[in-house]
Amino acid sequence: MELELVKENFTKYLKSGNYRITPERFVILESVMNYGGHFDADELFFQMKSGGQKVSRATVYNTLDLLQDCGLISKYRFGENHSRYEIAFGRPHHHHLICLECGDIIEFVNDKIEKVQKEVCDANKFTVQTTTLQIFGVCSKCQK
Repeated sequence: MELELVKENFTKYLKSGNYRITPERFVILESVMNYGGHFDADELFFQMKSGGQKVSRATVYNTLDLLQDCGLISKYRFGENHSRYEIAFGRPHHHHLICLECGDIIEFVNDKIEKVQKEVCDANKFTVQTTTLQIFGVCSKCQK
């Protein structure tokens, strides 16, 4: 059911922006929705290619931009030379702990942080669009 709702939202977005509605874009959307965790565009592309999907790298990159623009995925830079993505649709707003040793990404939700962000924005009459908090350090596995 969720996939159908995501496809519907993406279709509406494409129509509203006069973007072409192509089968390749929806194959990429399905691959994104089935991907577990954070991924980069090349990882997604190679996974799709190894699964027999016929898509170009450029189409993957362009579709990821469209999926981000319409709010279905989020894009992050975790101190690397490339962007990572994750599904945003239907997920609570969260933040990340990034291990500098092994690269693990730990997600967390904290209502206190959300409250402080709101207070700071309200005090400065600032309209927030999106926020992300990234904490870089060493995870418990790597500390052993």
